[in-house]
Amino acid sequence: MKIALFPGSFDPITIAHVDILKRALPLFDKIVVGIGLNSSKQNFLSAEKREEMVKTIFSGNENVEVQLYEGLTVDFCRKINAKYMVRGIRSASDFEYERAIAQINQTMMPEVETILLLSKPEYSAISSTIVRDILRNKGDVSPFVPKEVIEFL
Repeated sequence: MKIALFPGSFDPITIAHVDILKRALPLFDKIVVGIGLNSSKQNFLSAEKREEMVKTIFSGNENVEVQLYEGLTVDFCRKINAKYMVRGIRSASDFEYERAIAQINQTMMPEVETILLLSKPEYSAISSTIVRDILRNKGDVSPFVPKEVIEFL
């Protein structure tokens, strides 16, 4: 079984995340959306709310599983038996960052391959960071998040 991990904080999940995941689905038997818990990071939404949002969006898809995890992403890959990691790329700076992480992960766990999917041009400016800033300033985030997420925000 080809299992991939799509790791991230998803704080909150955006339409760009959903697009990457939907485009990756035909490549794997199962994709685990791994919501990473980072104690040094100040999250906008609780881990439980982020998990519930992602589960709601993909409730009709049996090939998508959602799990919270702490620690190294490669250790979580081992735990769930994932041999692939899926990441989205919006820009050249994203590529440089993801390349470095993928190379470190490859050294730590050679049997895991990182699959980088390019963002569609219309989603390249969308990030959770920008969505959080809009939310903090009481703006309308509906163009940037899945409709299922609005009720959680």
